[in-house]
Amino acid sequence: MSTVRHRPEGLEQLEVQTRFSRKELQILYRGFKNECPSGVVNEDTFKDIYSQFFPQGDASTYAHFLFNAFDTDHNGSVSFEDFVMGLSILLRGSVQEKLNWAFNLYDINKDGYITKEEMLDIMKAIYDMMGKCTYPILKDEAPRQHVEIFFQKMDKNKDGVVTIDEFIDCCQNDENIMRSMQLFENVI
Repeated sequence: MSTVRHRPEGLEQLEVQTRFSRKELQILYRGFKNECPSGVVNEDTFKDIYSQFFPQGDASTYAHFLFNAFDTDHNGSVSFEDFVMGLSILLRGSVQEKLNWAFNLYDINKDGYITKEEMLDIMKAIYDMMGKCTYPILKDEAPRQHVEIFFQKMDKNKDGVVTIDEFIDCCQNDENIMRSMQLFENVI
């Protein structure tokens, strides 16, 4: 039985749809095919690859959320196109595009709102991923405290959920968030 291989859309089309040059797309594709010879990555493989970047912690839960954000058609796999479209937004997208992508990551059940529980799930996953080697050593209640502060700031109308507009407005008015969004702009 032969393995089904996924062939990506033409590079010309991806060049138009992303903010990557043809040469950058070729380099990204080579790396992607090296890790995922079939041309698509399932969640387990994605977790394995992602966890290599965070050996001191447990990245599996955060990788799960990240995988779902990259898997835009929710078919259980990330194709090269899915990957490169997400990467294009994260690395070279406008502030608005990056914030929309981040909102989608936090909106775990995709109902158009971020609840305190969803925010806490993501925050716990980030803390788990960073591991116990953080300095200063974090208390177990740190993620919940972090979420309480952020949620209070973001939930402007105090209805218990954060809308995309509240999320974007709050992020755009937070100097630290805006600075962190520019960190990866020239990575590739």
